Amino acid sequence: MTQKPLTNTLENKLTPEPSVVTGERIRTGTPAYWRATLALCLGSFMIFSNLYVTQPLLPMLASNFHISALSANWSFTIATLTLGLSLLFYGPLSDVFGRRGIMVVTMAGAILTTLLISQVHSYEWLLILRALQGLCLGGLPAIAVAYMGDEFDSHALITAVGFYIGANSLGGISGRLIGGFAGEHLGWSSTFMVIALISLVIWAGFIYLLPASSHFQARPFHPRQMFANLLEHLRNPMLLPAYLIGGFNFFVFINQYSYLTFVLEKAPYSLSTQVLGMLFLTYLTGTFGSTLAGRASRYLAQPLCMALGIVILMTGSLITLIPALPMIIVGLLINSLGFFFAHATASSWVSRNAHHARASASSLYLVFYYLGASTGGIYLHPFWRWQGWNGVIAGSLLILAGTLSTALFLYHRSRRASAAS
Repeated sequence: MTQKPLTNTLENKLTPEPSVVTGERIRTGTPAYWRATLALCLGSFMIFSNLYVTQPLLPMLASNFHISALSANWSFTIATLTLGLSLLFYGPLSDVFGRRGIMVVTMAGAILTTLLISQVHSYEWLLILRALQGLCLGGLPAIAVAYMGDEFDSHALITAVGFYIGANSLGGISGRLIGGFAGEHLGWSSTFMVIALISLVIWAGFIYLLPASSHFQARPFHPRQMFANLLEHLRNPMLLPAYLIGGFNFFVFINQYSYLTFVLEKAPYSLSTQVLGMLFLTYLTGTFGSTLAGRASRYLAQPLCMALGIVILMTGSLITLIPALPMIIVGLLINSLGFFFAHATASSWVSRNAHHARASASSLYLVFYYLGASTGGIYLHPFWRWQGWNGVIAGSLLILAGTLSTALFLYHRSRRASAAS
């Protein structure tokens, strides 16, 4: 498949793409497969590195703008909030206007807002721009798999999605590392300039590498049907518990990291911003947890796998209470394993138990997921002010006890449903 030069690639703008199907679908191992997969992986890396770059910078932002830990955390949570909400709309819009053009334009918007953030001098403007950035960052995650579904054959789709999901976590880890290293040596504003320049290079590579859509078929936009599907998913007793489990687990997991940065940057730990960024390497056990969840589901019912992941997450949280840096790191490694074990299982459960409109069912799961990330810091803040890190863990365990109960409830409900059928 030939690729148009960079100067001509923006013809896929926000006008409906043609619905003409031409040529064969992309097969595994072909040049087109590697170009498209690399492009989407690079795009995913860019999106999640921009989203998570602020997490190791939170103590620095709090000090620079003379704000509380909760206020500083909004620089992270406001972007996850708007990203999560945007996922409801980009998918249906891409059914009308096409996949590639929306991804290109929204990535450009994300880069522009990152550049603008590097120039602001008030925290209010930083939050406004992070909110706009979140709206732009939602474009690629909402559409990438749909693009692959259009253009790849079934075998190529499975392998490409695996690479793409791996790039998600790699981007999140790298964004935090870049934030930590650049923040330590250049300051917070220059960190956003660095991530913007890296993103600009990735965006150019994305445009050059990603083949134009050749199997996209435009469909009419039916907002009433879209909302009817979402409402039906929320009423489905097999789906709503999984949405709550995924959202509230992330509600706790991601915001523990945010508050822990404030613990570890002070005595007796006194970790630098650079080292705080490296703490997020503990996410790597999550890759193992996701893989392990698939294997465990062969032997245990999926709701029990969710419950097991939550118990592991609770165990890791308790271990972080031991006031020694090596034990805190061990606790974070266990946390990540348990969280992604439960998350992978819950996400798979939603896909298996949505009777129709599976794409919107999965999008709704991600909405709960990111809403959890954006609101957990507010919930944990009173516990933080009450007893510091001990309070954060106490508040976390209350929520995790609820998600554990929900997983066990889902297990019993699914058993009754199976017996009835």
